[in-house]
Amino acid sequence: MNTDFFRRSAVLLLRVEAAVILALLLFLIYATFTSDVTYPLALVGEILFGIVGATGLYFASVGFRDGKSYGRAPAVLANGIALGVAYYMIQGGDVVLLTYPLTLLALATLISALFGYKE
Repeated sequence: MNTDFFRRSAVLLLRVEAAVILALLLFLIYATFTSDVTYPLALVGEILFGIVGATGLYFASVGFRDGKSYGRAPAVLANGIALGVAYYMIQGGDVVLLTYPLTLLALATLISALFGYKE
């Protein structure tokens, strides 16, 4: 296996994931001003969690880009969690149209992160 291919793939896929989270954050911020928010503190918590998550994924991609080991564990952990969440979303029938593409993205990123680093 060529670790350079997986490393470059991990960089790209992690940045795509960070961009997806940022797009969701923009939607949440837009929804804050255009609709009635029942639980504003919960929404603020989701926005802050999304900012931390997107930032973490971006810095994990920087670690892969630079060939450092600090990007691997957060990438594997985040995508493992994403696969678990996607599994339960599929089982529950929630937003299945979005769940399958996100599952494929998380799986591809997880595989790239696992094989994109050599000691």
